[in-house]
Amino acid sequence: MKVEDVVCPFCGCLCDDLVVEVENNRVTSVENGCTLANEKLMEDHRLKNPIRRERGSWKDVSYDAAIQETAEILLDADRPLLYGWSGTHGEAQSVGVHLAELLGAVIDNTSTVCHGPSILAIQEVGHPGCTLGQVKNRADVIVYWGANPIDAHPRHMSRYTTYADGFFVKDAFKERKVIVIDVRKTESSAVANEFVKVDQGGDYAVLSALRAIVRGKGDLIPVKVAGVTREQLFRVADICKNAKFGAIFFGLGLTMSPGKNKNIRNAIELTEELNRHTKFTISPMRGHWNVYGSNEVFTWISGYPYAVDFARGIAFYNPGETTSVDILRRGECDACLVVASDPGAHFPRACAEHLARIPTVQIDPHVNATTHLATLQIPVAVTGIDAEGTAYRMDGVPIRTRKLYEGTYPSDLEILGKIYARVKEAKGS
Repeated sequence: MKVEDVVCPFCGCLCDDLVVEVENNRVTSVENGCTLANEKLMEDHRLKNPIRRERGSWKDVSYDAAIQETAEILLDADRPLLYGWSGTHGEAQSVGVHLAELLGAVIDNTSTVCHGPSILAIQEVGHPGCTLGQVKNRADVIVYWGANPIDAHPRHMSRYTTYADGFFVKDAFKERKVIVIDVRKTESSAVANEFVKVDQGGDYAVLSALRAIVRGKGDLIPVKVAGVTREQLFRVADICKNAKFGAIFFGLGLTMSPGKNKNIRNAIELTEELNRHTKFTISPMRGHWNVYGSNEVFTWISGYPYAVDFARGIAFYNPGETTSVDILRRGECDACLVVASDPGAHFPRACAEHLARIPTVQIDPHVNATTHLATLQIPVAVTGIDAEGTAYRMDGVPIRTRKLYEGTYPSDLEILGKIYARVKEAKGS
């Protein structure tokens, strides 16, 4: 069976033009997808059934037993942490927030270790952004700052920027100018019209220099700023000022380098300065396919986008205190539910060690680094393959993913719904 207009559940681009062939409840071929999409859609290495760690080895358990044990672990905990959520659909995320509220737990998503600083900056100064469709159809200048889309978002350039012809940009490759700003040469910098190599940790200084030039204070700029020559800074500023429509895309190279949210605030304020001369927008390059959705869902229900603490009976938000890395580093939580993410591969060692010491339950289709820290793992269907649900693209546009076939695994929503029901019953609420 051939299925058209399939949404790829890998990165924040959520490419929705894939064509896949399905045979015997398995994807056998993928058209239009990048290498990462092909790998995810065609993989066949899922965990077969729930497993529990017993005396240093794994034992198969039933779904009902795994759900009951998870509910008991969460009920017994004084300070449970519910982490992840960026690799599942919005309907499951919604149940997760309600479960955290019922437990008085902390719920956090992967923004905490990627674009959390972007959110803090946006809360301070706003977000002059737009949809990717606007960029494709209008932008003649593209800036990638601290991002390498060819590796991390392989179709971003071909669908929305460098190679994507738009309504007002008829010959994108010739009409668009691409600027890549990074601390090292990358595959993306190789196709740029202008590559700006910044010294490690120098992003804030370069952003400030560009703001000064755009503001008309170019005489204050020294010969070099964080490894970038004065001449190149003026050249980049002129390209941006003379754009008909410009778009800045920034990645973890900006959010997770020294300065963090202040880097992003400075970048947003540079965008505002450029808007005095032309039209410019700025957007984060979100990584996980539905991490934007987790921010949206958390905010609808609790008022806050991540690191939400319900211990007081109301939602409390204080990044640096209620973020999962800080809670784990302090050894504060006594149980953890990991959903659709892999903190064992990305968190600091002290956090991983604490996850190994406490009861940790992982809801995820695959064996990963967190499996080796977990007490219990429950495999589920993969949204966009054998489960369906709502996801948010990196520009905030909601897109519905659908099933490609009827699989045998329960979805995240089913498992979380049953856990929630048992917790609610035990609490008598």
